[in-house]
Amino acid sequence: MTGNETLNREGTPTRPGSRLVDRFIRVQQAFADLGGGAHGTGELAEAAGLDDSTTSRILQSGVHQGVFERVGRKYRLGATAAQLGLHALAHTPSKDETTHETLEELREATAGGLVFQYMLAPFAGAQRACIDMAVGDSDLVELGMTARDILSVTRSLRTGASGRTILAYLPRPIQETVLAEPVPEEAGPGVYRDRDALLASLADIRDCGYALGYQECMPLWNSCAAPIAWGQAIMGAVLLLKPASAMPEAPPSAIQATQAAAAKISARLSHLSEPLSMMYGF
Repeated sequence: MTGNETLNREGTPTRPGSRLVDRFIRVQQAFADLGGGAHGTGELAEAAGLDDSTTSRILQSGVHQGVFERVGRKYRLGATAAQLGLHALAHTPSKDETTHETLEELREATAGGLVFQYMLAPFAGAQRACIDMAVGDSDLVELGMTARDILSVTRSLRTGASGRTILAYLPRPIQETVLAEPVPEEAGPGVYRDRDALLASLADIRDCGYALGYQECMPLWNSCAAPIAWGQAIMGAVLLLKPASAMPEAPPSAIQATQAAAAKISARLSHLSEPLSMMYGF
């Protein structure tokens, strides 16, 4: 190490010109470590491992740039941070034939189950949207899936294996926002209405890497879901849906096939070096 270098918090040398950038990034990451929301200078300084005066200067500079916003005596991430997230999203691999083939492979491997790919829609109040499906010749309306179901039940992160899978990996403040939402009236009899039971199910999902849903979104339909991730950031979920009569319980083969499909789609994101840590709080 030369006389003009210092050590960063990881103990590796850093040139003077990079120190300010490193500190700025540490303050940004502090918001993620604290779960987003508005925080005071002292709290952010402690999380970033910096002194209050340095953190204050960085926050004030960030406010000028739109990266941070001042809320009373506290600060939160600003519109520029969200815009950067959108630019990052623009460079993720889009839905293509390879991704759809993965869904078709899961459908074939599970004896004709209905397969859906859901993605997180963070700017719609933390909901999910179906962007692709492999359903063969099935008519979803004839199967009892109405437009009302799509616009209410299946977009809520409170309901269904895919919703809870995404919810399980979101920061706690976002989870609390979703938990405060009412359960959709059209939800199935198996939906988690008890808060503690729902939270316990999220912990189970994080432990095992998949979710099972029994008549949550619709009566007489069971499901299995696994997360789609970009680095440490949750992006969506792959869902396998079958009639309860054909799948009263999800067999290990169906669970493993669903996880494999989600992992394959996630792998398409792995070449991107920076996850959406600022957007999702990881």
